[in-house]
Amino acid sequence: MSKKGAYGSKIKRATQILFYKHHQKSGIKGVELHKALGADYPKVLDLLDDYLKPLDLQVKTVFEEEKTPEKPTLEELDKARFYVTLRGTVPTKDKLVGWRIDDLAGLAITISFIISKKGQAARRDVEKLLGEKMPNWKISLNIDRYIRYGYIGQDENDQLFLDWRTSAELDQKALISMLLSNEKPEAESTRVQTEPLEQSTAESQEQE
Repeated sequence: MSKKGAYGSKIKRATQILFYKHHQKSGIKGVELHKALGADYPKVLDLLDDYLKPLDLQVKTVFEEEKTPEKPTLEELDKARFYVTLRGTVPTKDKLVGWRIDDLAGLAITISFIISKKGQAARRDVEKLLGEKMPNWKISLNIDRYIRYGYIGQDENDQLFLDWRTSAELDQKALISMLLSNEKPEAESTRVQTEPLEQSTAESQEQE
């Protein structure tokens, strides 16, 4: 009997647990999976992940600590949270259903700004930043939408922070790298434009 066959009932049970929303916060703790499936639940999730590939879905593990362990122990996995999310091979145009491209850009800006502020930023500062990119009437609506969808959280002091969905669906390092790579050509362009001016100034001084 294949491993998938031997784990058939556990894979079915894991699917039911992960797709059913148990709490206000999506996903499920590893310790709950441990109790329901046994100590081999990480293997069950690996097999379920294989089943989900043709659907462009994946089982995503999110650790509460900022640093993700390379080879997590069972104890560390018990403290983690597990979600079913998009794998990422769906064409971009299909992922934008229900979202305008400028709304997604606003979300990327918001997340990046919060990351740059070490995980927390005042809402008024985010609103000011977004005001440079979109109409004022959309700013508050968009932030409320990001909060409602679980990408951003807001505390009683109007401080914004990254919520569960950002951790589950977004590669934060890739986002920062992409933003930094977009800044480099602009910096180089500025340098190239200033060089002829500096050279012209030097030549003028020599002629004098």
